[in-house]
Amino acid sequence: MKKPVEKEWELSLGPDTVRLLAEKARAISAAVNDDYDDGKEHEVEFGGDASDRHNHDGLAEEKEENLTEEEFRELIADLNVDEASELLAIAWIGRGDYDAEEWLDAVADARLRVNSRLAGYLLSMPMLGDWLEDGLETIGA
Repeated sequence: MKKPVEKEWELSLGPDTVRLLAEKARAISAAVNDDYDDGKEHEVEFGGDASDRHNHDGLAEEKEENLTEEEFRELIADLNVDEASELLAIAWIGRGDYDAEEWLDAVADARLRVNSRLAGYLLSMPMLGDWLEDGLETIGA
């Protein structure tokens, strides 16, 4: 774990908001990974006289998962450019792309990447929740 640096700046994005987004990212990731065991998809085999009696409301389950992702996307869309840049910089620092001492550079580079596809980019990060938490800890927020 990297030692936090002395802050010479204030976050416009609250650490609690970052933690909320980290939780949502983990929930989305968990929903995606529920169908996998050791990286392999589950296969269902039926015997000669067996039938599929699996009763569930797949649409309701899918809707619940989509709500979490929808909420995540809405929260990201509600961020202003400064907040979105900081969020992305925190994720990059947590992932190890930047050190805490490079905070201002990370935010400046992130500002160039902030656009309407930011939520999708963030959700493509497989360990986003962990990286956000690690990034917060690294920058001492």
